[in-house]
Amino acid sequence: MTDISIVEDQPTGVPLPAWTGRTKPERLPIAGRQCRLEPFDPDRHAAGLYSAYASDTDGRNWTYLPYGPFPSLQAYTEFATATYCGDDPLFFAIVDPVHTAPLGVASLMRIDPANGVIEVGHISFSPALQRSRIATEAMYLLMAHVFDTLRYRRYEWKCDALNTPSRRAAERLGFRYEGTFRQAAVVKGRNRDTAWFSVIDTEWPAAKAAFEAWLDPVNFDEAGRQQRTLAGLRESVGG
Repeated sequence: MTDISIVEDQPTGVPLPAWTGRTKPERLPIAGRQCRLEPFDPDRHAAGLYSAYASDTDGRNWTYLPYGPFPSLQAYTEFATATYCGDDPLFFAIVDPVHTAPLGVASLMRIDPANGVIEVGHISFSPALQRSRIATEAMYLLMAHVFDTLRYRRYEWKCDALNTPSRRAAERLGFRYEGTFRQAAVVKGRNRDTAWFSVIDTEWPAAKAAFEAWLDPVNFDEAGRQQRTLAGLRESVGG
């Protein structure tokens, strides 16, 4: 028989006497200066998204997603209708309000109101959206919605550990690397190790200030080039 000694005053987590569970996000639009996040609607968004994705002619954007590319608009529409219209994941089309064109999608998923935890995932940006102000604002709008509106405690980002652009994007946006879950999944017949990142509520004020300073029009010259980087702004406010 194993003798397990009792240790007094064992450490525990910080008490949260005022904590109550949070509500789930609703299928409502979120508006920003550069873009509008609209709950996915196949009739409004599928054709535009398929067209935007078509400029990725070699299908590289689908490498680390568990689905795609799609051979036809019908195939994409059928998939999106079956996958994008639920409440978890809750998909948003990222729409350019000037041209009223959807350029990509992102979702809030693995929604855990009891613990105040939510993940951003299924991020699929068309080439026109990648490395743009709209892309950054879309990520800011979702994060602000999670922390400021829904009052969640933790916001997660997970990706294939081999997906270097996604890892760099997470770090640029203020997520902290937490570790890699080895052999976490089988995706398209291949092993996937999953890298985990997060932002927590105490880190959000500094991250928010950096986002808002970066997105301010004065941070860009007449050619649209940034004057200060998002990471540099976050360092300046202590994030």
